[in-house]
Amino acid sequence: MTEVWNLSARELIDHYSRRTLSPVEVTAALLERISSVNPSLNAFVTVTVESALAQARKAEALYGEGSAPPLAGIPFSLKDLTPTKGIRTTRGSLLYENWIPDFDVPLTERLYAAGAVLLGKTNTPEFGWKGDSGNRVCGPTHNPWQHGRTAGGSSGGSAAAVAAGLGPLSQGTDGAGSIRIPACFCGVYGLKPSFGLVPQYPTSLVEPFSHAGPITRTVGDAALMLNVMRGADPRDKLSWPDQTDYVVEMQGSIKGLRVAFSPDLGYAAVDPEVREMVTKAAHRFAEMGCEVEEKHPGLTDPWDLVDLIWSTAFAGAYLKDFATVRDQLDPGLVSVIEAGHQVSAAALAAAHQARIAYYQSWRNFMQDYDLFLSPTLPVTAFPAGDHHPGSINNQQTTYLGWTAFTYPFNTTGQPAATLPCGFATNGLPVGLQIVGRYRDDRTVLRASAAFEAIAPWVDQKPDLG
Repeated sequence: MTEVWNLSARELIDHYSRRTLSPVEVTAALLERISSVNPSLNAFVTVTVESALAQARKAEALYGEGSAPPLAGIPFSLKDLTPTKGIRTTRGSLLYENWIPDFDVPLTERLYAAGAVLLGKTNTPEFGWKGDSGNRVCGPTHNPWQHGRTAGGSSGGSAAAVAAGLGPLSQGTDGAGSIRIPACFCGVYGLKPSFGLVPQYPTSLVEPFSHAGPITRTVGDAALMLNVMRGADPRDKLSWPDQTDYVVEMQGSIKGLRVAFSPDLGYAAVDPEVREMVTKAAHRFAEMGCEVEEKHPGLTDPWDLVDLIWSTAFAGAYLKDFATVRDQLDPGLVSVIEAGHQVSAAALAAAHQARIAYYQSWRNFMQDYDLFLSPTLPVTAFPAGDHHPGSINNQQTTYLGWTAFTYPFNTTGQPAATLPCGFATNGLPVGLQIVGRYRDDRTVLRASAAFEAIAPWVDQKPDLG
C-alpha cells in the first residue's frame, strides 16, 4: 500500500471509513516521518506527540461508533503565529520564545471540533514580517526541493511540511502573500480566501490585509479544510457568515469563463523563465473552454501604500517600549519599525484612502472577467535566511516589495490561490496565481481543480530519503 504520508486527507477519510487504515497508525507513522525528516528541514518547531496520539485515539473511537465528524483523524499543523492553548507559540520572536497561550483561536477550535489531529506548530519569521521563515528562535526552514533554499514565508514551515509529507493539511496566514509565497516555492496548493471568510483572532497588526487559509497538496483537501474553518465568529467583527460546501462547489466545468492574464501587471520585474512557464500555464485555460485575454487594469504598483501601512502597524505595536525591546527584534524588522516612525498620521490616513480606491479599481476591472491569472512569484526560491532575492532582472528588491503579484490582492481582499505549474531548470517549483472576484472563492477553487485535472502535480514529490 502507498505510504501513508503520500495520502491526501480525502484518501485518508476513505481508508478510515473502510477500516483499511486507522487514525492512530496514520498519526504514529507521520510522527515517525517528522522525527526522520524534520531535523534537516526545520518545518516544525514544536511537535505535539502525546496530544496528537490522544486525539487520534479519540477519532478512532468515533469511527467505531459511526459518529466521526468531517476531519476525524486527519493530521494537520498550525503556523507558529497562531496561538494554541497549552502549546508553546513562539511567533518566531525572542519576545515570545517561551509563551504558552491559555486560549485557542476560532479556526483551531473548529479544526479540533471537526476531529482533526494536531501534529504541532510550524516555523515562521518574527511576527510574519518577511517572505522567508528564518528567525532567531528556531533558525531557517529549508525548501524540501533543495536544501539551502528558502521555503518562503511567512507560512514557510507549513508549506514545507505539506510538501515533505509531514501531514496533508496545514494552516497559513497571509498579509502580503504569506500563504501563496511559501506554497509557490514549495510546489503545493495555497489558498488565500476572501477577506473575512476565515475569522481571525487575535486581530493581526495589519488587519485590513490579513487572511487565514489552507495549505495542502491537493485542491480537494483545501476545499475540505475551508469548509471547516470558514464562517463568522463574534471575536472577529469583520468575519462573515458562509455555509458554502466548497468540496461540492469546486467540481464542474469552467467552460465559458472569461479570464484575464498578465505576466507582469504592467510594471513587475519577472524572471524570463518564470514568465514563459506561467504564460504557457495560463493559456491552458483556453483548452478548458475559457476565453483568455492578456489584460490588466493598468494600475500603478501599490507597494508604497502597502509598505507604509505595514511599517506603521509594526511601529504602533511597539510605540511605548521600542527602546526596551529593540535588541530582541530581528534587525530587519527594526528597520521596518523605524521607517514607520517617520510617517505622519495624515500620510497613513491617505494610504488607507488609496487602499480603498485601489480595491474599487480592481472591482471595476473584474466586472468584465471571472478570473485573473498571473505568476504567483517572479522568481524561484532564493537562499534560506535571506530577507528577499536581492534583485530581479537587475531591479533591486525590498523585504516584501519583490512579491509584486501577491500583495495587490491583500489590498483588495479578493480570493487568490497559487498552484504548481512546473519546475524551472534549477529544479525549483514555479506557481500560477488564480484570482477571483470579491467573495467568489468557489470559482477560484473550481478553476484550481480544473487545472489540477489537466496538469496534476501531486505525484511530483521531493526526494527526502
